[in-house]
Amino acid sequence: MGPEGEQVGIVRIDDALRLAQESDLDLVEVAPMAKPPVCKLMDYGKFKYEAAVKSREARKNQTHTVIKEMKLRPKIDPHDYETKKGHVERFLRAGDKVKITIMFRGREQSRPELGLRLLARLAQDVEELGFVESTPKQDGRNMIMVLGPTRRKADARAASSRASKEQAQPIEE
Repeated sequence: MGPEGEQVGIVRIDDALRLAQESDLDLVEVAPMAKPPVCKLMDYGKFKYEAAVKSREARKNQTHTVIKEMKLRPKIDPHDYETKKGHVERFLRAGDKVKITIMFRGREQSRPELGLRLLARLAQDVEELGFVESTPKQDGRNMIMVLGPTRRKADARAASSRASKEQAQPIEE
């Protein structure tokens, strides 16, 4: 390809290098995996700069996945359960994944169905905000389940900023 993006066609390497030298440009291999490989006559510094800008832009648009953890016991008090459920709901609204861990002690280890029942109840209570990403698994003394948010993190952030703007506006009577 030429310096303005026009098609030059298939050219031998030494001819392409001579063309680049005549126009005071570099011969840059743009698509090495293509058959035949695609090269372009351009300034190599400009090519490196554009590649860096593209990678920076891709990194900026990437969402960072955060996993929050909530620990419970099989014989949790109803009020404590509601408090922990509120935290889980807040994490899911924010767009974060939540890892629920149920810790068994002593004889509780012989009753894993208590943990399964508790995790199923929690999943049922927050099903409009999240879904079960990984089913409950026994891991030694603990039972683990992961809940994923139904909304993506970017959507959740936009919704929360919209809600805060609406609260900031005065209500006219």
